[in-house]
Amino acid sequence: MDGVTAIQTRISEIQARFRPTASAASSAAWASAAGAAGLTGTSAVSTWSAGGGTASESAVVSEAQKYLGVPYLWGGTDPAKGLDCSGFTKLVLGNLGVELPRTSSQQVTTGKAVASLDSARPGDLVFFDYSSNRPGVDHVGIYIGGGKMIDSPKPGGTVGIRDVGTPTAIRRVLPEATAASPAATAGTALAGVPYADLFTRAGSRHGVDPSLLAAVAKQESNFNSSAVSPAGAQGLMQFMPATARGLGVNPLDPGSAVDGAAKYLSTLAEQFGSTELALAAYNAGPGTVRRYGGVPPFPETQHYVRSVMSKAEAYR
Repeated sequence: MDGVTAIQTRISEIQARFRPTASAASSAAWASAAGAAGLTGTSAVSTWSAGGGTASESAVVSEAQKYLGVPYLWGGTDPAKGLDCSGFTKLVLGNLGVELPRTSSQQVTTGKAVASLDSARPGDLVFFDYSSNRPGVDHVGIYIGGGKMIDSPKPGGTVGIRDVGTPTAIRRVLPEATAASPAATAGTALAGVPYADLFTRAGSRHGVDPSLLAAVAKQESNFNSSAVSPAGAQGLMQFMPATARGLGVNPLDPGSAVDGAAKYLSTLAEQFGSTELALAAYNAGPGTVRRYGGVPPFPETQHYVRSVMSKAEAYR
């Protein structure tokens, strides 16, 4: 069964299970969440319609509403105890067969970029940078239409419906109507690209967009698994020997190199909070990105980041 079909066949089950909880405390939490969002009345508390949404988009909205009133808990992934923002999004989408990485900084590298809130669809993930200490995203919610989102906001708060405001990034993680699943979508997009199966498997394993891995390989070696640069970087993903040793990677083995690159990019994205900074660190080194507090002012690195991001979008 493909991903979209799986989502659609679950709608009746979700609707059957979806009820405002019977306890007075939980009912009050539902009412509070709806009130905070500017909604009034029983129908507003118990449901939010993804007006005009597809079956899969409506399923995400319905699934997300099951957890209204669940308290925020940092690191929380169990709704019986509490959920943090990325634990909530991972749980909701995972229940519908769309697997996400664990943290918001990893989740922002998945799926497909959406240009603006005007183009957003119910089920898209909306990301925010609320930290003044370092660049990158540190919060995520699920867009439900009408300028609203459901999120798990902060300590002392609960999962609720809120205004989106101005997101830092928006990502579409639901499969397209013609695609079988996120992995199948990547596989189709990479049809004819050398090592496509390696990019897809490694991307799924480490929560990295396979198109991004393909773009890095194209930029680094033009898909030449035996390439060696004048500086000594080796293989498909152009690892320096010391970096390869630290990651336990054989840079001249395509499978090992791609898996190592996916793992490394996932770590860099979590560390720096964005795909662009992860790519800058891959090119110029993490210490250089930390020293400059962003993409270093080197033409080579700035061109590298732009070129890889452009290639990744083309592969999607």
